[in-house]
Amino acid sequence: MQLFKKKEKKEKEDDKAEMPFLDHLEELRWRIIKSLIAIVAFTVITFFFSDYLLHLLLLPGQRMNPPLKMQVLKVQTPFMVKLEIALVAGVIFSLPVIFYQIWKFVSPGLLKNEKTIVPALAGSTILCFGIGTIFAYLVIIPYALDFFRDMTYQDIDFNISLDFYLGFVLRLIVIFGLVFELPMLSFILSKIGILTPRFMRKYRRYAIVLAFILGSILTPPDPMTQLFLAVPLVILYELSILVSYIFAPKEKETIVKK
Repeated sequence: MQLFKKKEKKEKEDDKAEMPFLDHLEELRWRIIKSLIAIVAFTVITFFFSDYLLHLLLLPGQRMNPPLKMQVLKVQTPFMVKLEIALVAGVIFSLPVIFYQIWKFVSPGLLKNEKTIVPALAGSTILCFGIGTIFAYLVIIPYALDFFRDMTYQDIDFNISLDFYLGFVLRLIVIFGLVFELPMLSFILSKIGILTPRFMRKYRRYAIVLAFILGSILTPPDPMTQLFLAVPLVILYELSILVSYIFAPKEKETIVKK
């Protein structure tokens, strides 16, 4: 009888121990659901403005001399193009909501000084992504379009399918937006002690090689466009070393040097 009571008491203690973890899972589930609702809501909203967004995405081609000619090869292409634009824009516009949900989930376990850093970090992350997308839109895409048109034979019309053009443009915009997040990633990894300036300086030469490899994989297959991705990657890597030097815990950096 006493053994049974001890066993029952132990099971109750185990249930109490598991409850916080289950509560965290439940909260995480609702944070994910709210983020998905935000993405769906912004996707629906931006779908009604997809014509305006499509006009902005077509501007680099229209500013070419002569303007780039678009063509539709499939019946469903206009709808699929608008849906693709709305989905990508919906994810981008919902980033503040997503970061807010992440903040609400992790903030109870943060120290007071860390709570003041996270909102600024979220804002900086969105800013870096925005700078990357603007750089791709104003610099990379116009150059890439001119380069590929110059590669075309004179007797061949340079006409592009609308869906392929939008896929090309959106891919470059998203890729450069993510690439420009490198300093923020360095900040996060340095704050938690995973990354140190010494480590980044030690593997700088490998990072430069990797930057050119990524440039050849992620961008269209021409040397200059690959260079336009590789050079910002190298610059951002150097900036990330500076960020890591400023924000890495000094105690851990000292231990590594010893």
